[in-house]
Amino acid sequence: MLNAVSASPATPARSGLPTARAVDHYAFTVPRLDDAVAFFTGVLGGELCYREGPVEDPSGDWMSRKLGVHPRARAQVALVRLGSHSNLELFEYTAPGQITSPPGPNDVGGHHLALAVADPDAAGEHLRRAGAVRLGPSDSSGGSRRWFLTPVGTLISLSGPGRRDGRRFVPTPRPHSNAAERALGLLGVEHVSYTVADLDAATRFFTGVLGAEPVDGSEEAADGPPGAERCRRVLLRTGPTANCELRQSGKGALRTRPPRNSDVGGHHLAFYVDDVDAAAAYLREQEGVTLMGEPETITQGPIAGDRWLYFGTPIGIQMEIINMPDGSLPYETRTAARRATPGDLRWHDRP
Repeated sequence: MLNAVSASPATPARSGLPTARAVDHYAFTVPRLDDAVAFFTGVLGGELCYREGPVEDPSGDWMSRKLGVHPRARAQVALVRLGSHSNLELFEYTAPGQITSPPGPNDVGGHHLALAVADPDAAGEHLRRAGAVRLGPSDSSGGSRRWFLTPVGTLISLSGPGRRDGRRFVPTPRPHSNAAERALGLLGVEHVSYTVADLDAATRFFTGVLGAEPVDGSEEAADGPPGAERCRRVLLRTGPTANCELRQSGKGALRTRPPRNSDVGGHHLAFYVDDVDAAAAYLREQEGVTLMGEPETITQGPIAGDRWLYFGTPIGIQMEIINMPDGSLPYETRTAARRATPGDLRWHDRP
């Protein structure tokens, strides 16, 4: 578990998602789950915690009510821990009407994963040898990030170690757990980025409803993905161990709606909370939020005991609240790998 730096007892209560601890995972729908697991473990050095599936309801409407996909959709799922603080939930869907091409960087629903590494050039060479495609500089200055399209269709960026400023989360050097992580020089996930239709509305939702804290922003983001329009962006601190970047949809957008969970490039953002029911009651009262059914507790499989609920947001990013009984989950009896957990940390702690 992580070491906590707790807020002073005199610190006033802050608004946001009740009982939230941290970002629990970033979820992405990929074309082929086997390939994605192999890349995120064998190349990026992640640890496979569990796989589950098929997730389906052959005759009912559970898939549409709870996950927002076609009733006859079918999913296979894997959970990969990446670095000290981040979990990636990977989905492979088969579904009627599935879109198999992911959104581009200018499209609403475009997204990427930003990694902090010890040496971006060395890490880039490691990715190139693994089949990732190096993308050109984002602008005439070349930017400060290296951009790659992975063989499994995920857009990632690399940047060097950051400086702690007490505001944004900065992954820091630590002993590497395996050869792939060492070859990449991975420090951790620096942020996840989402392209939205309305940056102001998205920022208000993250800060006003979820309790995120703005770190910085710009009228023109000069260090975006290659092919992305220069646009406004905001970086937010989301809990003790995560950042989230929001980007305004550019003029070159071909899609104005985000992908569905079952489409390749579909995604959601999950928050670890102590009390899923209290968080759900709060979200039910928020304008534009749609709860997808009621909280449920998983009763079988590798994460039996997990209590969870998906919800739709007015900004087009699907989200989830979960509470895991880490330390007593069934998958833990079959592997030494463990999900990243918030431990004793609280949302506004700054370790």
